[in-house]
Amino acid sequence: MSDHIYNVLFLCTGNTARSVLAEGILRKDGAGKFRSFSAGSQPKGVVNPFALETLEAFKYPTDGFRSKSWEEFAATDAPVMDFVFTVCDSAAGEACPFWPGQPMTAHWGIPDPAAVEGTDLEKQAAFNEAFRFLRNRIGAFVNLPIKSIDKLSLGAKLREIGRIDGATDRAKGD
Repeated sequence: MSDHIYNVLFLCTGNTARSVLAEGILRKDGAGKFRSFSAGSQPKGVVNPFALETLEAFKYPTDGFRSKSWEEFAATDAPVMDFVFTVCDSAAGEACPFWPGQPMTAHWGIPDPAAVEGTDLEKQAAFNEAFRFLRNRIGAFVNLPIKSIDKLSLGAKLREIGRIDGATDRAKGD
């Protein structure tokens, strides 16, 4: 019997930074157990170059990323998601499409590194911090005993992961 590979979708408004970072991190850290995707409610059509530079600097995959609409994943021929995580507060507050398969959802909001103004060094520092926050959450997620935990407990654990270090006030529930 083959093990189930879980499909995970990370959502953000523009699908240029946080959701792309999360997709890249899970692609590597969850290889063989998870398949990762990212999308946005209002995709900007381009991936932030700092997101790709950050992934590359930490030796994570950078190929194949594009800014795309979450509507692609609500289509009838889209992969059925097991989990959907919002990583920005804006996307968490929007009415999401219907996700086939009724995936488990949680909000893992972190500050937007793409909103940081300043020097390239300051911008890169913001992306590095976002990467660290997301890698910590994804590390906790990939180590959950998903197959042996009941759905109610799993939902609580997913929400708890969203409140760890670096969470936005909305993610903390404040």
